[in-house]
Amino acid sequence: MTVVLDTNLTDALVEEGFVYEVISKVQTMRKDSGFEVMDHIKVYISGNDTIVSVVQKNEKAIGEKVLADAFVYGEGSVPNAKDWNINGENATVGVERC
Repeated sequence: MTVVLDTNLTDALVEEGFVYEVISKVQTMRKDSGFEVMDHIKVYISGNDTIVSVVQKNEKAIGEKVLADAFVYGEGSVPNAKDWNINGENATVGVERC
C-alpha cells in the first residue's frame, strides 16, 4: 500500500495560517491588557502590507473570534501596540477597549 500526501501550501492555506496567527496575537494582547472575556475591542494593524491585506480580507471572521467591532489600518498612534512576527512578516498590532 502506498500513500501520497500533497504537502504543497496553496495561497488559501497560507492565508488561513496568517488569519489564525493574527487571531492568536490579538487574543494574547487582550489577555495581557486585562480585558474581560466579553469586552469588545478595536484592533489596529500597521507596518506590513501583507498582514493588512489578509486582515482586511478576513475582517468578519477575525472580528467574530476576537470580539472586534472595528479595525484601523495604517501608521499612527496605536494603543497598547506591540510588534509581532506573524509567520515571518513583521507587523504592529494594537488593541483598545471600545
